[in-house]
Amino acid sequence: MTSGAVRPVPASPAAVNLTIGTLIVYSAYAVNADFSPRDPYRPEYSDYEIYATGKLLRRVHNDSGTLLQDPALVELPAGDYRVVAKANGCGKVTVPVIIRARRCTVVHLEGGASWPDRRVFNQTSAVRLPDGQVVGWRATRDQPSEF
Repeated sequence: MTSGAVRPVPASPAAVNLTIGTLIVYSAYAVNADFSPRDPYRPEYSDYEIYATGKLLRRVHNDSGTLLQDPALVELPAGDYRVVAKANGCGKVTVPVIIRARRCTVVHLEGGASWPDRRVFNQTSAVRLPDGQVVGWRATRDQPSEF
């Protein structure tokens, strides 16, 4: 379990629909052999599950379907969810996530994510795995409603 819920990236418009937000999960890389990948030298992200109110909502094949083999972009109604996915070095983890309309929530479980300004992450702004790895922006009760 992580140290808190992950919220959308600040000022990150994502979807045009007024009630839908997006989720991107950079899960740990898949370890299974794949003999027909689009790029055999690029690792693939492992699949994960999304839960709402304790029930399985969706299993996600974590592949965008593009040549770059990026993680899947999942559109969800605004709300609170739990993502169960593999995290590099931690095994399977449960990450609470908040989806807000027209915003993109990003979760980094692959390890070594490149954050634009790592200094902004501190004990109050970062969600971390038990090993201290930052996985996303922490949701707070007093954050603005547009997030």
